Amino acid sequence: MGNERDYSPDGQWQDIGVEVKRVTHGFRNLRASLLGLAYWLADRPENRALLLLLDSRITEKRLQNERELASRVISPEIMSRLIIASGGGGRYVGLPQDLGDDFRLWLNQLVSKESPKCKSRDSYYAILQILLHEWLLGKAPLTRRALGSMAGCSYPTVAAALHRLGPYLGQRSSRGVELTHFPGSEWERMLAVSDRIRETTRFAVASGEVRSPEAHLKRLMQLGLDNVAIGGVLGARHYYSDLDLVGTPRLDLSLHCPGNRAGLEFIQKLDPALRPVESALDAANVVVHVVRRAEAFFVPREGGLQWADPVECLMDLHEAHLERQAKEFLGALEAQRARRL
Repeated sequence: MGNERDYSPDGQWQDIGVEVKRVTHGFRNLRASLLGLAYWLADRPENRALLLLLDSRITEKRLQNERELASRVISPEIMSRLIIASGGGGRYVGLPQDLGDDFRLWLNQLVSKESPKCKSRDSYYAILQILLHEWLLGKAPLTRRALGSMAGCSYPTVAAALHRLGPYLGQRSSRGVELTHFPGSEWERMLAVSDRIRETTRFAVASGEVRSPEAHLKRLMQLGLDNVAIGGVLGARHYYSDLDLVGTPRLDLSLHCPGNRAGLEFIQKLDPALRPVESALDAANVVVHVVRRAEAFFVPREGGLQWADPVECLMDLHEAHLERQAKEFLGALEAQRARRL
């Protein structure tokens, strides 16, 4: 596991760190995860930790035996804060009663993200987003090494993505690659799975006075977060001030969380009345999109916070069903690119 003190769980919900493991018969990964979470808890006396075993064939009796073995080397105080649950397909056994529907919704998203298929797909779309970002800004070709570093991917993953994007790529040298034109069909495919690859979570005010996006933004600036950027309509207007839309329907935020350490705890500080909404058809006041790649491409903003990159803002407009504005914004970005060349 490396240096256990550098260990971080797959995700964190408020005071609970969550590690997701697909364990069938063996116990090596189970024991390593228990030890990692124990180290994590030792440095956080106010926290709890949850080890979630997905689709496990380990019987309840053998799991209890493992817990008893762990208690011989892990202090009772830490063991009292270490939870083991199991399940799959959105159904879980062993979750504490105090964790409600909001936690289960977040947990479902974490489980979906941690699947090997999702990770491979997410890496591909991270590479596509980077190439789009560089193309729209008229930047120089990227080496495969630089592309992998920006995406946080291995060389084979980069090579597989470039092979798939072959029809859209040009190569000015033996080392650099770039898009030659807008990858329309791949862009449409990415939009179709945008909610999943960006782990989009929508929040609405359950009751009481509804704050405007501008009011939420003002409060957000006071939190002093360095991993959050403004996207959506506000971000698009930063890059193209003539966007044809009256008002701001909601606040879109990009949350940079490389290394599988996403946390939405700041939402409660932003507005305690905000609650997750499950359906994309429901009205939302604040929407958070997670950026997993290593390089966020956030742009400093005067007055605090940052702007999300143009590609994120464009995806936000599509996700908000502002198709006319998205088309207008893309046209403006392409016109800006032409002027740079």
